[in-house]
Amino acid sequence: MLIIGNKIKGHRDGIYFEFVTNSLVWRNISTKNVRYGIHFMFSHHDTYIGNVFEENESGVAVMYTHHIHMYNNFFLNNWGDAAYGILLKDITDSEISGNHFTENTVGIHMEGCSRINFYKNSFADNGWAVKIQASCDNNDFTVNNFTGNTFDIGTNGSLVLNTFNGNYWDKYEGYDLNRDKTGDVPYHPVSMYSMIIDSNPAALMLFRSLIVTLLDKSEKIIPGITPEGLKDERPLITRLAL
Repeated sequence: MLIIGNKIKGHRDGIYFEFVTNSLVWRNISTKNVRYGIHFMFSHHDTYIGNVFEENESGVAVMYTHHIHMYNNFFLNNWGDAAYGILLKDITDSEISGNHFTENTVGIHMEGCSRINFYKNSFADNGWAVKIQASCDNNDFTVNNFTGNTFDIGTNGSLVLNTFNGNYWDKYEGYDLNRDKTGDVPYHPVSMYSMIIDSNPAALMLFRSLIVTLLDKSEKIIPGITPEGLKDERPLITRLAL
């Protein structure tokens, strides 16, 4: 199937795929839908390029699928208690590149995902840029921009089976003495406060308080609650031009 150049607004799901394979979704605009801008399940070997998913009640859902390719899409202004730029559930062997996740409650929420390459994506002004559950493994985040997010990475476990290397993080406070454009000390993108909020949402009222700032600073020096292995060994000093 070819789904090209449509404008979709105000439906339950803007686009719904189930058992649709080897298809292309290109240059569509799906906005203000009651649930998902696009929702697809059991739909393998599909490609999504240059689409805009904006102000949908729950964002975009991608479930029980392998070998998908999502390039240069825009996930914008999807806000709410259960809203995501993309919800990825049980997705394997895929590529997500060149996409813009801007002003979403959660840019990407991942459950049970394996062997996905995320590169050259922009995460800007989200609540959480990425929430990656402990059920995910062998996913790779490389050369992405993380700017202006309240929290960069959230997780619900201490076991780290995914890699984050060579990304730009605007919260990185390290240094580059040898001027190779990568930080000389690793960056730990999971804050202690974000893990506390996951287990106790009422703690959000303390956001931007002095005690939270002190706790996060001390946690970065001597990790105790946050997963020590979840780190970017080569954080970039300069923002990428994506």
